[in-house]
Amino acid sequence: MGQIVGGITALMNKTNRVLFLCTGNYYRSRYAEELFNHQAGREGLGWHAFSRGVADKLFPENVGPMSPYTLNALQAKGIAPGGAARGPVLCTVADFAEATLVVALKDAEHRPMIERRFAEVSHRVEYWNVDDIEFLDPPTALGKIDELVGRLIGSLQSRDR
Repeated sequence: MGQIVGGITALMNKTNRVLFLCTGNYYRSRYAEELFNHQAGREGLGWHAFSRGVADKLFPENVGPMSPYTLNALQAKGIAPGGAARGPVLCTVADFAEATLVVALKDAEHRPMIERRFAEVSHRVEYWNVDDIEFLDPPTALGKIDELVGRLIGSLQSRDR
């Protein structure tokens, strides 16, 4: 977690925004975004999250604006996702410029895509290790995101004190 806080200090002149990245911006990054925004709002933290996909193109097999696993898990926590109607969005270099902190959800999966597509800003990305649905069941994967987002919120609160 120390790496994330260190990356924040150098970029404090930006609006406090977290960019969550996954492959298709349909499942993991959307969950992290909505969960972060809910918890940050509840804690009065002056941060806001948004999310994007790092793939070259969107996936037609992703039906609807957000994964049903993501939507169901958020609703089970009593979180009404503000972006539930928004479809997946692919990342651009401009998105990096809007973010104080950038977190990709899976190092081994996302680092090669990010280094290929966004070489000039790839050094800004912090990596978590949350597998996609074909490698890890949704309750376990989303539970890991719960824990990591909670730690991130805590580190941002400590830094802002």
